[in-house]
Amino acid sequence: MGRSRGLIVLGVLAALVAAGCGDRSPADSGDAGFVDAAAWRARQDAYLEHATRRFDPSSIENLIAHAERARRDGAPFDAAAVTIEQLRSTFDKLEQFTDTADFDMVYLLNLWLGYRDLLPDDVRSAIEAHVQSFKYWFTDPQPAGTVDHRYYWTENHRALYHAAEYLAGQSLPDAVFSSDGHTGAWHRDRAASFLDAWIAEKVRYGFTEWHADGYYQKTFDALITLAEWVDDPDLARRASMMLDLLLFDMALHLHHGNLGATHGRSYMNSKSRATDQDAFDLAKLIWDDTALGYTDKAPDGVTLMARAHRYRLPAILLRVGRSVETTVDREHMGIALDPAAPIDVGQTGLDGHAFSAPAEVAFWWEKGLHTAWQIMPLTIRTLDETGLWDSSFFGALQPFRSSAGQDPDRQRMLARQLEPMIAYPALTEVDTYTYRSDDVMLSTAQSYRAGKSGHQHHVSQATLDENAVVFTTHPGSEPQRGPGWTGADRYWTGGGSLPRAAQHGALSISLYAPVFASPGPPLESFRYLDYTHAYFPQERFDEVVRSDRWTFGRRGDGYVALWSWRPVQWRVYDDPEVFTNGLAEPFDLVAPGGPDNVFLTQVGDARGFGDFATFRGRVLGSAPQVAVRAPNGELPGGFDVAYASPTEGEVRFGTTGPLVVNGAEVPLSAGFRFDNPWARAAVGAEELVIGDPEGSLVLDFTTGRRAVTVGAEG
Repeated sequence: MGRSRGLIVLGVLAALVAAGCGDRSPADSGDAGFVDAAAWRARQDAYLEHATRRFDPSSIENLIAHAERARRDGAPFDAAAVTIEQLRSTFDKLEQFTDTADFDMVYLLNLWLGYRDLLPDDVRSAIEAHVQSFKYWFTDPQPAGTVDHRYYWTENHRALYHAAEYLAGQSLPDAVFSSDGHTGAWHRDRAASFLDAWIAEKVRYGFTEWHADGYYQKTFDALITLAEWVDDPDLARRASMMLDLLLFDMALHLHHGNLGATHGRSYMNSKSRATDQDAFDLAKLIWDDTALGYTDKAPDGVTLMARAHRYRLPAILLRVGRSVETTVDREHMGIALDPAAPIDVGQTGLDGHAFSAPAEVAFWWEKGLHTAWQIMPLTIRTLDETGLWDSSFFGALQPFRSSAGQDPDRQRMLARQLEPMIAYPALTEVDTYTYRSDDVMLSTAQSYRAGKSGHQHHVSQATLDENAVVFTTHPGSEPQRGPGWTGADRYWTGGGSLPRAAQHGALSISLYAPVFASPGPPLESFRYLDYTHAYFPQERFDEVVRSDRWTFGRRGDGYVALWSWRPVQWRVYDDPEVFTNGLAEPFDLVAPGGPDNVFLTQVGDARGFGDFATFRGRVLGSAPQVAVRAPNGELPGGFDVAYASPTEGEVRFGTTGPLVVNGAEVPLSAGFRFDNPWARAAVGAEELVIGDPEGSLVLDFTTGRRAVTVGAEG
């Protein structure tokens, strides 16, 4: 494919930084170090041509694509077909306090800001009215008799709400917004402070929803919208820098169009194959490392990228995503708050963020820590003051509702006691490890919340192409009946318990041993099943071979081997109401006998092993050794595992204790925000250099400097 990856030479990078080619405005064109402008325009045009094969005036994104083509090449735009009734479902969503209305508002603002002269007068006026009546933050007034069912606090939602509010206020600074009586200028200034805090958090801690295919897409939507439309050049530049950072993360974890890494948040309806991922079309547009074409699903942010004029893509990011060299990326992200730590009322905050300050609600809730004992009193007080108890998102906290009048000590005690279950959405500090070659990728979250209740965490995955993927979970429920996998699916999403996992090179080990008993009422939503299982879609591989307790798969020149301590069997799906995504051959390897198990995932390729038979023989050359630990009361005690990997040598790992490789302890923490062939940066570093011998990108968030260089000369 003509792609290459060069190792960074620190001295060369130092020279590149010192050379200081200067800031590049997002609006600059023709600058060396960015993707060629003409080639990029051709890629944008090709996507827009795909997106405008049909005209759907009820779809904001489709309208944007058609309007942009009208701007670029004079393609017809049927303005008469764009009516208030066609947009009724969008307007209703904005008016009815339905979740994800922020998605719609950001798309609507892109249409209004870029193409309102193409819209009928009444549609233009209706959009402007909704911009002024929209509730931009959870603390704003709520109409009497209504319940706010929007979720404002995850990483992507915060960015979207703040981007929408800023641009609404910038566009209508003198208007008095009907939502709360404040002027647009007031909203712009408030959103600016929110965005400053959000960006500073991402620089210091990295992304909360780590490597999340779907949620990175939504964060992208917010950032590209800011980069394109904000008048303040400093904020527009910092939004572009955050886009660079997000796209660098995506590039590091892309394999044949598949963002098949460990995810902080993910669902089965996006992780089973690349084309179901929200970010697939965006990745296709940028990196085009897959032979598959664009999909026909909702276009989302790819349309915003295809119409972008100001944001320029640094060429180094293209090279990272297209690289075929074998590399390892290690990253550290998140804040080190432990909901399982002993209660200490003397600890009033962490890293300058107070546990009890109302202004910190969004910071803690973004990280899923609203149920942590440190935050629980603030959470209960916030739900009382905002009326959010009746929101659809706080059902798991209803057992605490009666304790709202009790003292904070009681609230903390209950939260700490139930922590293994009710802290299920926690997205605390994480270390991720990703091995990638041209033929296979393996990615793992290292020793992350082991044995605790899972939510949308995706701990480990082997990815061989767009469709051939392997991963394991401990299910929280039996397979759902219905027309598709949903976000509520606890069978494939892994809602039972999380494993203690560790990866070194091309080997990942996952040890399942829940630390809480499967509960009954009123905590039955945290129940789990008495087995573990693996997703191994046979028909998406060229070969699948079973031998002893190993299941081997080959896709092209990529190989994967999965070992289970408990014997596995293919599940038969004979209920036509249970969704299988069209898979006809068995794809679900069930390991009955208990909720505790050991899975080993070893990957390789023809470059390292030659043919598939040789890979299998090398893997089978050593049998994994498992020692079962004594039970912890009625709970499993866990395992100690040893395996002589054909790629890593002697590897030892247990339910507790270190990872030991060839007799030496290997830290599970990356120790760096990024540690890979293109970038090595300390945790919290405000300057990042991403580079190879062909050039670099410098992001200095202290000064707001964004610079590209070409070669060693700068």
